[in-house]
Amino acid sequence: MVTTRPANPTLPASSPPQVTECQRLEPAIRVQGVSHAYGSRLALDDLSLEVSPGELLAVLGPNGGGKSTLFRLLSTLLPLSRGSASVLGYDLRTQAHAVRSVIGVVFQAPSLDRKLTVAENIRLQAALYGLGGRELKTRLEELLDQFALRERARELTERLSGGLRRRVELAKGLIHRPAVLLLDEPSTGLDPAARSDLWQYLRRLKTERGTTIVLTTHYLDEADGADRIAILNEGRLVALGPPDELRASVGGDSITLETNNPDQLAAQIAAQFPLPARVIDEAVRLETPDGHHWIAKLVEAFPGEINAVRLGKPTLEDVFIIRTGHRFQI
Repeated sequence: MVTTRPANPTLPASSPPQVTECQRLEPAIRVQGVSHAYGSRLALDDLSLEVSPGELLAVLGPNGGGKSTLFRLLSTLLPLSRGSASVLGYDLRTQAHAVRSVIGVVFQAPSLDRKLTVAENIRLQAALYGLGGRELKTRLEELLDQFALRERARELTERLSGGLRRRVELAKGLIHRPAVLLLDEPSTGLDPAARSDLWQYLRRLKTERGTTIVLTTHYLDEADGADRIAILNEGRLVALGPPDELRASVGGDSITLETNNPDQLAAQIAAQFPLPARVIDEAVRLETPDGHHWIAKLVEAFPGEINAVRLGKPTLEDVFIIRTGHRFQI
């Protein structure tokens, strides 16, 4: 596939969504004590979270951690059953229509009409927000250029590759220039160049228009570019903060020991040394200052039981593993 990439276009000087001064002074998103269950399974468990206006927040978590449920609630696709939540001061229970007018949403699940062209799909989305005339034309031209879709504008979306269809999904979600943008794994299906372009565009939305962006991602390098990261596990918020602060919270070094019997080795280490050893994905992991001093001691103490050793400084993956008990999966 050959695409033409725009030369870092700037955003048009047209007005952003109208947000009152009062709305600018309060959290763009406020979630307080929210719980949600699917039958007997609790997807969100007393979750509280605030997102500041103009913030870019990355939400991480293992499958089933609650990310998709949170997005469905914020986008008004699910009703609140317990707790309270608001977007730009609009209550999700009583002002759902107002919430929908200020948010843009791109989910993982496809939402394109495959029998319509690229431009027709975007125009249909614009019609839902009352956009038309010169304003629509300007915005459509901007998005076709931004996502390298101009040459495909008259092509049926059913004929596009998965990556191109993903670009059309993103353009749809941005056509009305929402004040709050919710993106569920927006990079899925995009090649590295398109991923880089997308993130440049999101950062410009944030800095030039003050757009609040909340997204999930399966790429830790993307999460590292966010203002803050929220990690959900079993419906609970287990970590929240800037990437550097989260890495610093781990402290010391991480040691990973590969062995044939991780449970047994972890128990032996805990009994013999003052080291917290945990079994993660069939390996034993330890976090301790001066990790290199401990490697020789561990190998000598358990001859023949350790197959391989890895030593590293704390990473976002280490934070994820420590807070969730799961390795970060792509």
